[in-house]
Amino acid sequence: MNIYDVYSFYPLAPVRGQGAYVYDAQDQKYLDFYGGHAVISIGHSHPHYVKMISEQVQKIGFYSNSIENPLQLELAQKLEQAAGISGYDIFYINSGAEANDNALKLASFYNNRTKVIALENSFHGRTSAAINVTHTGIKYQAPINHGVTPTYLHYQDIDAIISEIHKSDAAAIIIEAIQGVGGLDDISAEALVAIRAACDETDTIMILDEVQCGYGRSGTFFAYQIANIQPDIITTAKGMGNGFPIGSVLIKSDKIKPAKGRLGTTYGGNHLACAAGIAVLDVIKNEQLIQNSQRLGTKLSEILTNLPGVKKVKGRGLMLGAEFEFPVAEMRKSMVLDHFLFTGSSSNPNLLRILPPLNINENHLDEFKTKLTAGIQNHINA
Repeated sequence: MNIYDVYSFYPLAPVRGQGAYVYDAQDQKYLDFYGGHAVISIGHSHPHYVKMISEQVQKIGFYSNSIENPLQLELAQKLEQAAGISGYDIFYINSGAEANDNALKLASFYNNRTKVIALENSFHGRTSAAINVTHTGIKYQAPINHGVTPTYLHYQDIDAIISEIHKSDAAAIIIEAIQGVGGLDDISAEALVAIRAACDETDTIMILDEVQCGYGRSGTFFAYQIANIQPDIITTAKGMGNGFPIGSVLIKSDKIKPAKGRLGTTYGGNHLACAAGIAVLDVIKNEQLIQNSQRLGTKLSEILTNLPGVKKVKGRGLMLGAEFEFPVAEMRKSMVLDHFLFTGSSSNPNLLRILPPLNINENHLDEFKTKLTAGIQNHINA
């Protein structure tokens, strides 16, 4: 049996990871400034993370949601404290796409509408409803996915967004506070405040997709927190489990009421997933990783700004994109295979996506600068 051929990948196979590095079978060390799509939030094989998962699997790894699981409540309480939010219920699932699908479903239950407002260059996942509001994935929508009517608007065209909300026919507007796959553009605090007000006036659900930009990556726990607002729904995943599949939907408890059977999942919120999620929050708190993301993100942005060929640096914290004067695909491949540096791509062919673990240090920044500079020079001189 062959692997279903839907991924493009590099001819290398990491066999272990430690901190900001992964190693192949020949023990070649690679600096990981991508973290597998921003998943690795506290570094590969963090000792506390390994300890908690190892101890948990020796007790019980899984049972269904037909029984009580105290770890779910512990994780919820720690997440509430770490994020500095209140007034939300949590529903656990396994991925960002599932989180967004369930968020859209809840919005439609709430106001009985089917239209969704989304932003151009958005990416919300590949499951049924999520792919239908994913602008960068229109070509991957199958006929069976077309059950939602999306309206796509530019993130800077606030007047058009507000006007669309005021039609009062949308179930929800879904927003990445910083776009990931779409190329690291971020929506302003002023725009978020205006959208919040328009949603209140029209009973439209405001969904903040924090799947990639959440969990401290932007320099705040959630990227939307540059604005003093409360979304109706917040979705999380990627950095939440540091590689273990876990995601969540945070639901405003005074607005969207639960009903038995309305949502469901087999694996969501299982014992191992919760242990992973608790470990991540412990490390974020104990090692002050949000502050580290903010501080080193500023330094990394300065490094990127001064590199040859860079036109613009986008994003915040340790979620950055360097937009070059040329397409980066070949250079990115060379950096992996020749300079042993992992970085990411986006829907913008000229943009390099930078998503390192949140616990990198200044030595890692120096190494990154050296490797990336060499890769750029080799590309320019080729």
